[in-house]
Amino acid sequence: MNKPPRPPSPPSTHNLPRRSGPRRVTPLSVPVFGGDTLLPLPLEETALQALVRDGLEEDGAFNDVTTLATVVSSRRARASLVARQPGIVCGVQLALEAFRLLDPKVSIRVDHEDGDRVQKGDSILYLSGHARGLLSAERVALNFMQKLSGIATLTGRYVDVVRGTKARILDTRKTTPGWRKLEKYAVRAGGGMNHRMDLSSAVLIKDNHLAAVDGDVAVAIKRARALAGPAKVEIECDRIEQVSAAIEAGADIILLDNMPPALMGECVALVNGRAKVEASGGVNLDTVRAIAESGVDWISVGALTHSPPAMNLALDFEP
Repeated sequence: MNKPPRPPSPPSTHNLPRRSGPRRVTPLSVPVFGGDTLLPLPLEETALQALVRDGLEEDGAFNDVTTLATVVSSRRARASLVARQPGIVCGVQLALEAFRLLDPKVSIRVDHEDGDRVQKGDSILYLSGHARGLLSAERVALNFMQKLSGIATLTGRYVDVVRGTKARILDTRKTTPGWRKLEKYAVRAGGGMNHRMDLSSAVLIKDNHLAAVDGDVAVAIKRARALAGPAKVEIECDRIEQVSAAIEAGADIILLDNMPPALMGECVALVNGRAKVEASGGVNLDTVRAIAESGVDWISVGALTHSPPAMNLALDFEP
């Protein structure tokens, strides 16, 4: 029997509508908060400003003794924040804020927004302002963007590998404390989808929870449903017998933990659309395609946020 064709993957954020040309931020303008895509930044403007200011203060940027000693206050400069490797941009608004806090009169041309794919050598920002401000803000602006762009870029690689299947790439709660909103935002910028934001937003019954009810899947789901009300109830299963019990108990989402793709396919057939099916464990760029082809709906990848390599970005000054 021929299998029905799989639906195409949903479009990722780098295909979202944008303006026809670069965005310009001048000393007299108020930047479009959150950038120029349909991807909403997860911080209020005051929170973003406080975060960036904390980063600058941590770095001593308001008392940069090297720059104060070597660069006269009237010196002006031009510089480009460029990609040293292909990737997906994220964190533009934080970089803008860093430069503007050090030099309120800086003028910036935004050549690429969050979610844009760039190639090696592409300009992301072009800046014109006081040399002292650009130099003192450089490291903090790059730190924000390299970390978040690294997450977006790694997410985009996973999304590309599973393209053509119905599987969506999800993140996890394996995030840097205090940075969860931004790191999950970076996953969205890379075309991924967010799993639950925190422990209070959804039910996920894992193996240690099951151990507390002597492994009784039905009891665990019943108790979770009674407390959680309309919230989705997800349960982790590592055996097909648990999957069957979870379906009978009315679970909304079945998490297949560390199963080989062939067994995942059997579980997907058993579920038969009665619940969403998520795969987790042993997921990397070499295995994710086979996992996606098992027919699961979601694939959660902890590496997206707990161990992405930083994207190589640099600030190049004009001579």
